[in-house]
Amino acid sequence: MVSSPCVGVCETEDGICVACKRTVEDIAEWPSMSERERIERMQELERETDVGDRSPNGRRPD
Repeated sequence: MVSSPCVGVCETEDGICVACKRTVEDIAEWPSMSERERIERMQELERETDVGDRSPNGRRPD
């Protein structure tokens, strides 16, 4: 089974899915990501959601 935060409510606002919080870039890249990369990205999304830390491109600031 492929790990995914998708909950089937695909609606984006400012380039970020309102349901799973992935960026459109994340969604497009998801099929080509390894399982490890998916899990790491889901952990990042969880942390970003917890602190509300989102840069304009949906990634954590460097």
